[in-house]
Amino acid sequence: MNPAYRPVPGLDIALDPDTGILRLTLDRVEKRNALDDTMVAGLITALDAAGHDEAVRAVLLTAQGPHFCTGADIVQRNAAEETQGAGAKPRVGSIQRRLPAQAHRLIPLVLTVQVPVVCAVRGWAAGIGLALALASDVTVASDDARFWAPFSARGFTPDSGVTWLLPRRVGEVRARKMLLLGERVSAEVADAWGLVDRVVPADDLDETAADLAAQLAAGPTVALGLTKWLMHNGASATLDQQLRDEGFAMELSSRSRDFREGMAAFIGKRPANFEGR
Repeated sequence: MNPAYRPVPGLDIALDPDTGILRLTLDRVEKRNALDDTMVAGLITALDAAGHDEAVRAVLLTAQGPHFCTGADIVQRNAAEETQGAGAKPRVGSIQRRLPAQAHRLIPLVLTVQVPVVCAVRGWAAGIGLALALASDVTVASDDARFWAPFSARGFTPDSGVTWLLPRRVGEVRARKMLLLGERVSAEVADAWGLVDRVVPADDLDETAADLAAQLAAGPTVALGLTKWLMHNGASATLDQQLRDEGFAMELSSRSRDFREGMAAFIGKRPANFEGR
């Protein structure tokens, strides 16, 4: 087993060799799956490895318990800092130095890893939990899901790329409602806003997310990864730049084994059997 896929406290990691689905399961139920540094590091290591591992064809991000993720475990971090001495506070600049190696590395990895990421959300998705739902390629929510950007209510500014992700997904007016006014968003509203891809009954969430991950894992992995890259880069590219990138991606994808299989399936009027190569 790839050592990058070894579970860590609070995070179960499992690769199904038959389907190519890498399942990342938040499992810190007693803390509503709030992410600590160990969990963030485990997610980063697994996603980074998935980007280089041809055995991985899709990622399924899910959670145990009634909630997906209620954010970063700030309480634990503050408690650890307090053990350094009475009234201890983070040294000036420590947050700015820490974030690039933690949350600010995790979210770009979800966005750019060249395999599809499916996210299954039930209960609360807040803070970095909201960012993970926004950054994933396909996010399925149960009808009891709730989305919240709690930053203003806690007296600090957003992180984890939420100020970049949220306006692009739901528009600036709705983003301001969440980021400035702290509006909590139900699954029904999230669906109407386009914050999530679909909403299903709570009992159907796991099966629906697994089916979507299986569908993507059975697809042309090279082409899907390059399409994901094109869409991400296109957010800041000019049309000329995007057209050049599309030509580059077409050159690569048309040399893949899956392209040949797709053409053979088209000619033979049969379903394609992609291998992810």
